[in-house]
Amino acid sequence: QVQLVESGGGLVQPGGSLRLSCAASGITFSFSAMGWYRQASGKQREPVAGINSVGSTNYADSVKGRFTISRDNAQKMVYLQMNSLKPEDTAVYYCLLRFGTNEYWGQGTQVTVSL
Repeated sequence: QVQLVESGGGLVQPGGSLRLSCAASGITFSFSAMGWYRQASGKQREPVAGINSVGSTNYADSVKGRFTISRDNAQKMVYLQMNSLKPEDTAVYYCLLRFGTNEYWGQGTQVTVSL
């Protein structure tokens, strides 16, 4: 059974940093594409960043230059380093794993950027 568990969310002031982590289990992680999505209150879930099995990355325009996605295949982990956080980054952040035609989601972790 595939499981994704996010951690690292919390409350941070504008301009601050957070590092989200996602631990995967129950699947061949190194062949999977990984991504981070977020959903703000009252809005649709949107993609934030992605990383494929060979390490190529992509980012939403709104986070380019501030967020960095990375992965550790040995530990079956994916990370999202978030710097220069803004109030508009406030959302529940979800980890996504894609393996073939299958998609798996974590339970989400809340990130709140506020004074």
